[in-house]
Amino acid sequence: MGVRKWLSQTKGDFLFGGKTGDIIQAELDLSGTARDNRHTVLPISGGKDFWQTLSKGMDRDVYDEATKKIKSTKTEPIDIRKPVKFAGAFAARGMTDMGYDSTRHIWWRHNHPMAILDRVQGAVIGDQLSSYTPAQRSAITLASVGAPAAASLGVWDATNPGELFRPKGYAQSYAEVGSDDRRKTAQPGVEFIERMVLGRRGRPLKYETAKQDIPNLTKLEYSNFIKDHWQNKGITGMGLIKGSMRNIEGNPEVRIIGFPVGLQAVGAAAGGLTAVKQALRTGENTGINRATNVALPRRARTVAMRGGLGALAGAAAGKISNMIISSATKPKYPTTFEYQQNIG
Repeated sequence: MGVRKWLSQTKGDFLFGGKTGDIIQAELDLSGTARDNRHTVLPISGGKDFWQTLSKGMDRDVYDEATKKIKSTKTEPIDIRKPVKFAGAFAARGMTDMGYDSTRHIWWRHNHPMAILDRVQGAVIGDQLSSYTPAQRSAITLASVGAPAAASLGVWDATNPGELFRPKGYAQSYAEVGSDDRRKTAQPGVEFIERMVLGRRGRPLKYETAKQDIPNLTKLEYSNFIKDHWQNKGITGMGLIKGSMRNIEGNPEVRIIGFPVGLQAVGAAAGGLTAVKQALRTGENTGINRATNVALPRRARTVAMRGGLGALAGAAAGKISNMIISSATKPKYPTTFEYQQNIG
């Protein structure tokens, strides 16, 4: 085969693959089977539907110009074994993904531990709260999961309102340039939004200032923490998910895209979700939806209260676990006698 003919055929296959891919994603949209993130290029959710249909082919009805009738046909199955056509379909899918921001929506919906917790909550509780009004659902989820988990993440310190809830050992993001004490902010409004709304904790303080926040912090512990904080690349090798047995306060912690998750937050979420699920499962239609008058498993306030108590119990269990692990992993220093023996 000549080069010109090969190039022409390659171009034709590529365009054919792109057209086929576009037809399939259009048909999926029209059929009503398209799911969340329906245009993502990733093989999940709606993307999974697309790639499976592309590889198997899709039955569809088309108008035949010659006979002036509708006829049934099927798209050609395309997979990686037809690389040029597959590349064309991939290009069409990728362009559609970028136009709809489908994959970026996945990132935006899962780029913080609280966003991930929302998905976990949906998987655990499902549609059991659907019979409650929107305000009732919000009250239940906030009391049982949202507020307890958010307060336990370590992004903000509820006992430090004077410094806009700055967590111990961390600097304000908007401290005065060149300031020796970066615990004071020069832009309180932006600082508050960044911490309480965006969930950003800030950077670690230098040792001398951090020790004023955490009196029992030693130079060795601080050095180990800083080394892990900046050099640990995590399980992906890119720093996206990484963990440490000792954060700056000596507690175990996982950081997801830089956002902290500790045992206390995990315990609060687990306790709250378990308590809500149990309250709904064992209810005896003692509540009522004030908008539709439909009977509910329990009154919303009862479910919220039980969820809140479950979250507090879970947070307490996480706190105790932190104390046990912190004590077990605390660096051991040699006694004076051992030190003298070693240098002798």
